[in-house]
Amino acid sequence: MGQVGDRWEYARPVPTPGKVCKEAGLDVAHAKRPAPHPGPRCATCHRAFGRRRKRAAGETRTRRVYGITAEEYKALYEAQGGRCYGCRRATGASKALAIDHNHACTAGHPPKQGCRECVRGLLCSTCNRFIGHLRDSPEAFERFAQYLREPPAQVVLRRV
Repeated sequence: MGQVGDRWEYARPVPTPGKVCKEAGLDVAHAKRPAPHPGPRCATCHRAFGRRRKRAAGETRTRRVYGITAEEYKALYEAQGGRCYGCRRATGASKALAIDHNHACTAGHPPKQGCRECVRGLLCSTCNRFIGHLRDSPEAFERFAQYLREPPAQVVLRRV
């Protein structure tokens, strides 16, 4: 790093000549940018490896916590038309849809955990939090539906 005129210029890492990327099997220079970390992969393959590892960790958690496989998750997703069951807006493109489960399930597991019998569907994080705030109460949902159909403030303001 050094100052050039009135701005700073940072030294860019240079790929080691002859070093081969473990994934691509090519010279490290095949990527647009050299590897930011020492290791067997170029920057491009390092990012792809991280995405694969993150997806695999998510699939492992889904199987461990809810007892459903990645294929079953995909089947649920497709059965819902590739959207959140609640709002029908979220697609899970940037963040995977949450697996909603019945917290009152009596299959002998902790409430935060689920099982195949208590899985209800896939929701975006907003809808999943909304259901959680209402404590899975159908009566509360019915009150909200009535609230939206006939706002109480409008009834009172019409009388005044």
